[in-house]
Amino acid sequence: MFPAKYRRKVFSDEVEKTLRRVCSEIEDGHEINFIEIGADEDHVHFLIQSVPSMPVARIVTTIKSITARAIFQENPEVKKLLWGGNLWTSGYYANTVGQYTSENVIREYVHNQGKKYRKIYRGQLTLFGGLV
Repeated sequence: MFPAKYRRKVFSDEVEKTLRRVCSEIEDGHEINFIEIGADEDHVHFLIQSVPSMPVARIVTTIKSITARAIFQENPEVKKLLWGGNLWTSGYYANTVGQYTSENVIREYVHNQGKKYRKIYRGQLTLFGGLV
């Protein structure tokens, strides 16, 4: 979960369109695959697949920096709602799929968060190296 700075309600339809497009560009340039993106007015949930060797902190930093820059450029009204020049809070919540937690458990958790959760993107699992 990535909350907006100060929990401001910045994720309008236009901002979500920008976010969805930028995440697609991130997939093209990094070993990060977005399985699902969902937004509430003041935070975003990502269900992500990546290579096992990539640390979670690096995934988070990559997503936060690239999405913030693009959203501020393409949706300047968002910057007016925030002060200090940051879109995202410094924290995040991350969980991994493994022996004790399945993709469906995490997906269900994500769907039950927030008051107005909207799925804005749905992808599929990918084998890295171009295979699906």
